[in-house]
Amino acid sequence: PMRIGMHITAEILTGILLIMGAYGLLVNKKWAFNVYLISLGMLIYTLIASPGYYADKGDIVFVGMFTILLIPAVAFVVLSFARKEEFTNFNR
Repeated sequence: PMRIGMHITAEILTGILLIMGAYGLLVNKKWAFNVYLISLGMLIYTLIASPGYYADKGDIVFVGMFTILLIPAVAFVVLSFARKEEFTNFNR
């Protein structure tokens, strides 16, 4: 129970930060880019760590799903750094 409770807490926190970062970017807040990158890092971590549970159970479908989701997450990080000026030149 403790391990799954901590896991669920981390997943909820990741979701909250992803939403906060996206909202901040939409309304041009200075802090948004940093929150966005932190939340994407948390997402990438979970997309790497979570498949292990399913791999142990032999559930290849979920391992594949996490792998497919990892590709755009990494792409978003790379594109974010490539276009950093667009994210950080806010008037507020």
